[in-house]
Amino acid sequence: MTTILSSAGSSATTAPPPAGLDRAGIERIVREIMLRSPGTPPSQAARAGHTRDAVPKLVVSISARHCHLTDEHVERLFGPGQKLTPHKNLYQDGFYAAEQTVMLVGPKRKMLPTVRVLGPTRKASQVELAFTDGISLGIDLPVRPSGKITGTPGCVLVGPAGAVELGEGVIRAERHVHMSFADAEHFGVKDGDRMSLLIKGSCGTVFRDLLVRADATSKLEVHIDTDEGNAADLDHAESVELLKQT
Repeated sequence: MTTILSSAGSSATTAPPPAGLDRAGIERIVREIMLRSPGTPPSQAARAGHTRDAVPKLVVSISARHCHLTDEHVERLFGPGQKLTPHKNLYQDGFYAAEQTVMLVGPKRKMLPTVRVLGPTRKASQVELAFTDGISLGIDLPVRPSGKITGTPGCVLVGPAGAVELGEGVIRAERHVHMSFADAEHFGVKDGDRMSLLIKGSCGTVFRDLLVRADATSKLEVHIDTDEGNAADLDHAESVELLKQT
């Protein structure tokens, strides 16, 4: 009798092999058939996360105070010809925390000595702070989506080679969720919609009105600020879940 391991991992007993075929010959034939079969074996698709009904992997990140700079402001703060130097890649592809930091000076000379610069550079410089940062600086922070800085407060940024006075651009970033169009289809939402984030744990809470930012390439990731993350004790959360808002 000859025994062949089935694709499900169990053993199946078959009739004796045809004359002239030994075990090695049978295994060769089975391999050839599998190689000719179209499509990806189900087990490989599952490991790669391509199953049709799979729940997308959700990452929730605490966004600490940081700033985005233009190419011009990078040179004014760090010297002519200077470019941002990547220090650590962020979860979203192509984005990184730079080696460079700046000092932020607010009204009445109150300051934050170390604010991390994120890359790549942008068309307009912008500073994103938490509510408590605004209290420390004496700035009444408006809640805005990233990039919507018209009419917002300004500040002074100081680097090793010079300073930049921003007439506007200091905000408390609106909590939001990045996702791909495929993720948006999974949740039944579209770019610009609102969702809720359920955090379970000893300080469990629900953050409502997360702005959906959907595009072709983003990974599924929620951004909340340090105040929100600390309030929910995110580091010790039991689970997190995105919910379509009704």
